[in-house]
Amino acid sequence: MELRTVGQTITAKLKEAFQPVRLEVVDESHRHHGHSGARPEGETHFRVVVRSEQFRGKTRLERHRMVNATLAEELRGPVHALAIDADV
Repeated sequence: MELRTVGQTITAKLKEAFQPVRLEVVDESHRHHGHSGARPEGETHFRVVVRSEQFRGKTRLERHRMVNATLAEELRGPVHALAIDADV
């Protein structure tokens, strides 16, 4: 079994769930060094930009809930903070 970074896992799950036309997953952990939830090894704070037809007709809250549900396991574990920009 291939080991993935948290960022790679996030990318794979979002691609599978939403078949996005645009996807950016940025590890911003370095910007939160010393803050609550930050770990020395990083991969705790992420920003995602995802564009998908699956978001058409959904409110901002619904789109965020969809992304959070897809990444629920990561949000319970290694990810402390996730900034989401989800749209069509």
